[in-house]
Amino acid sequence: MEFLYYFGDVFTPISFGLLLLGTIGGLILGATPGLSPTMAVALLIPFTFHLTPVQGLILLGAAYTSTVAGGAVSAILLKIPGAPANIATTLDGHTMAKQGKGAQALQLSFLASAVGGVIGVLLLIFLTPVLAQWALAFGPSHLFWLAILGVTVIGSLDSASVVKGLLSGCIGLWLATIGFDDIMGAQRFIFHPALGGGINIIAALIGLFAIPQVLTMFAKGRKAANAEVIEVEKHSIMDAVRELLRRPRALSIGTITGSVIGLIPGVGGQIAGLVAYDQTKKFSPERDKFGKGHSEGVIAAESANNAMVGPSLVPLLTLSIPGSPTAAVLLGGLLIHGIFPGTDLFDNHPDVAWTFINSMLIGQVLMCIFGLYVAGLAARVAQVPQSVMAAVVLGLAVFGSYSVQSSMGDVYVMAALGVMMYFLERFGFSAAPLVLGLILGPIAEANFIQGSMIAGATDGMASYFLTGTLNIVLIAIVIASIAYSVWMELRSRRYTSKEEIMG
Repeated sequence: MEFLYYFGDVFTPISFGLLLLGTIGGLILGATPGLSPTMAVALLIPFTFHLTPVQGLILLGAAYTSTVAGGAVSAILLKIPGAPANIATTLDGHTMAKQGKGAQALQLSFLASAVGGVIGVLLLIFLTPVLAQWALAFGPSHLFWLAILGVTVIGSLDSASVVKGLLSGCIGLWLATIGFDDIMGAQRFIFHPALGGGINIIAALIGLFAIPQVLTMFAKGRKAANAEVIEVEKHSIMDAVRELLRRPRALSIGTITGSVIGLIPGVGGQIAGLVAYDQTKKFSPERDKFGKGHSEGVIAAESANNAMVGPSLVPLLTLSIPGSPTAAVLLGGLLIHGIFPGTDLFDNHPDVAWTFINSMLIGQVLMCIFGLYVAGLAARVAQVPQSVMAAVVLGLAVFGSYSVQSSMGDVYVMAALGVMMYFLERFGFSAAPLVLGLILGPIAEANFIQGSMIAGATDGMASYFLTGTLNIVLIAIVIASIAYSVWMELRSRRYTSKEEIMG
């Protein structure tokens, strides 16, 4: 119950103001198609430089939570998911809106998101310290394998192809070696003076997540979003609460599914929403109503994608393995503020860790309260022409990259990585494993060198890195995660081939 001691810190004027700003801003950004939660958090990181670590994390955490929930607005009113996590919401949410039940669908989505989100954060509160204590037993060899595990897990699950996902992770690991070697001081892959200090993680995050979206939006030209906004009629909030209480099965399945999937690194909110929708449909006696404007579909999808948020931070805060691409960006934010998640986070920085987690709990309630008030405005923002939105995002990206070290070199790095990622995405590569390779590369290298020194004084490299129960378990998980992803990909290809043969 240590977290209760730090609840008051969330309500200091600056912290609470940032929580409100992140919540409302996240709802608007989340409802804007093309602005993913990952990109929104990456763009916000430079604005946290002059804040204390805990204030910066409160802003980033609030934006993370509300962008996921805000994506339901455009999913329901425009039939355009604000984020991949809201794909399942469009199936019944937009149909409800076309039937004149848009307000009810929005109310149910925010209420279900709040319930799922609160339970997800409670799991974060009670699971994280236990795992963090367990992680205290980790030495350099274990931390090295954990870093490799982080890259392979998200690399094999967040891409269309296992090979391309792992290649993305390897590109990130190589990018992490650019600059001076910390041990020997040797230059590595410095082709331009801008790379002398290595690749700045913030410039890389902005470039890899924002620039491909900017180029895609520019490619669509000046036309406004071609979807028509459905007007939101008046609907009693109490009727929505009663409807939610009448659907405990959908709420339970969505919340449990989202919480469990959130704990698995690399899976993400879109899987949580779609699996919860599918399972709720299978267990429902009214399965024929799904896809035709059934409230259970909205409740299951939205409770799942927000329940995933809290548990996705458990592996991040305890083992430095992000549970989602957005959590990978949050890891970058933690490191920039000098906070290394893992073994000593709750011992050395309990004020930062608990205040951040408590703010996410309160943020879920604020998200629900403000959600309905800004829903109409957010839907209008979604109709801004793509080229105008792209120009705004590009301006923020340049400003954010330059403000890191007041260096045009970081802007060049941001632009070069962004253009590279734009073309890589066209061939099925993903930014998330590349970023993880970039973030976890130095951690893997430092622990490998430290482990090598220890191994040289003991029984040798093979004995130190390849023996011992924990090493063997971690290596087995690395191999199992890759093997499972290969098996799933082969199975998917066989299924697609059969469908093509059947016509």
